[in-house]
Amino acid sequence: MRYSKKPISITEQVAWLKAKGLSFGDEKFAEQTLSRISYYRLRAYTYPFQDNKNPKHPFVVQISFEEIIDLYKFDRELRVLLFDAIEKIEIALRTQIIYHLAMTFGSHWQTDPNLFRDTARFTKHLGTLQVEIDRSDETFIEHYIKKYSSPSQPPSWMSLEVASMGTLSKIYQNLKKGPEKQAVADSFGLPEINIMENWMFCFSSLRNICAHHGRLWNRRMSAIIKLSYNTKGTFLNKQEVKDVYTNKLYAQLCSVKYMLDQIDATNGFSADLKFLIAKYPMGQTKEMGFVPDWDKHPLWK
Repeated sequence: MRYSKKPISITEQVAWLKAKGLSFGDEKFAEQTLSRISYYRLRAYTYPFQDNKNPKHPFVVQISFEEIIDLYKFDRELRVLLFDAIEKIEIALRTQIIYHLAMTFGSHWQTDPNLFRDTARFTKHLGTLQVEIDRSDETFIEHYIKKYSSPSQPPSWMSLEVASMGTLSKIYQNLKKGPEKQAVADSFGLPEINIMENWMFCFSSLRNICAHHGRLWNRRMSAIIKLSYNTKGTFLNKQEVKDVYTNKLYAQLCSVKYMLDQIDATNGFSADLKFLIAKYPMGQTKEMGFVPDWDKHPLWK
């Protein structure tokens, strides 16, 4: 079937939404907003309140344009909060991986295929890392290249410093199991290496969503997180792990909070998240998989 829908003006967009049953407190405000945030982008926030089996997508819940914009603002501020949190986690993970592997296997352990499980993946990841090194304009990379001819790739504490979190996650996942890999997980109170591997993958995916201004509210996460009840620090117990939807954001928020607690026990993530949810009281928590009385759980106190 050939696509035949035509673009419509901002004034027509307001009229179209109004005809579907969305209420407006100030149509002029709506037009100004739609000139900065596209109609199609806002569709993700109106979707849960519409009958999407009906070709006309009428609203089946009484809701206003202003409330939809509040949801949008909430989501935007949540992304900012999470991006900052994941930055702290990424830096701590990078530091631990470089330290434990370098102390045992030397400065250029990342170039040694004998340390990795899958040689083909090792070659691919090393190539990706080299691209990221070549793309970097960091002074320490330029200094190494000018001063040293061998090895061609800078040491791990330089090379992995400019690697993306995705590349770092893949390199760690492909490492053979050993005391050094375990030490990285242990440093965050995670006895299970597979949990550390999975969390790095999920945090990388979450970071990319935030960096590319993707929607977090009411999203089904494609990176499914694995939850542990064997953590050294305060987390979820065995029953709570079973009760949490691992394809919704709350499960990942719990893991982010746990990691932040291991990095800095004085972090303010819990208070910031509670403040943000209170600031936009639209009942967002259910759509993100939050459990009842989540804010009273020891993890969030």
